[in-house]
Amino acid sequence: MNSIALSVEDLSFSYSGKKALDKVGFSINPGECTILLGPNGAGKSTLFALITRLYDTRSGRIELSGFDIKKQTRKALAMLGVVFQQTTLDMDLTVMQNLRYHTALHGMRRKVAKQRIQEELERFDMYERRFEKIRQLNGGHRRRVEIARALLHKPSLLLLDEPTVGLDVPSRKAIVEHVHQLVNDGQLSVLWATHLIDEIYPDDHLVVLHQGQVKANGAIPTVLQQTGKESIDEAFFALTQGART
Repeated sequence: MNSIALSVEDLSFSYSGKKALDKVGFSINPGECTILLGPNGAGKSTLFALITRLYDTRSGRIELSGFDIKKQTRKALAMLGVVFQQTTLDMDLTVMQNLRYHTALHGMRRKVAKQRIQEELERFDMYERRFEKIRQLNGGHRRRVEIARALLHKPSLLLLDEPTVGLDVPSRKAIVEHVHQLVNDGQLSVLWATHLIDEIYPDDHLVVLHQGQVKANGAIPTVLQQTGKESIDEAFFALTQGART
């Protein structure tokens, strides 16, 4: 496997002539949790849409584990697990039915699929609720199911687009802890888009995005040193001129 989980080079994108991303570039190593921190409208969701090929890149290059997302689309996207901000679970199906549908899309054999579903649900303490319909679950448990689903095909990179929006504090804290534990447990890499500074751990890699441009990229101590600030909150404020989140 390539040593870089995600490589974004010189990426630009516009909507009707207005730039949403302007020469964005950064990379993520295996086993690294990278926080994409930016206020609303910074370009985070646009970047995710390009990485997942919901939009097509016209300028720049994206590689997933060494696979060019335009030239080797199927191989590249096979390395990717995604949890979007808006839920994509079928509310009228059970947890198990939602996950089985996902494994079928990936062409998994039934025995392998059953084993992986059990593994991921147990990891998120959701296996006992596998026969409950999604609409019976609260927001935090639905998110756990979505993350479990995103990991069934064993991707090398997990994309999370503001996954804790709308959750209560205990649910949000549990999701943040779960995801960081996933990174610590193996070679999974994570790109977590958020505007919430308390979701960042000291060992995370930080990419600050503002008005479509990367304003900082590095380990947290490096970003603090570059900005001359003592906290991520202060550094973020300085880099974004106090933009509202």
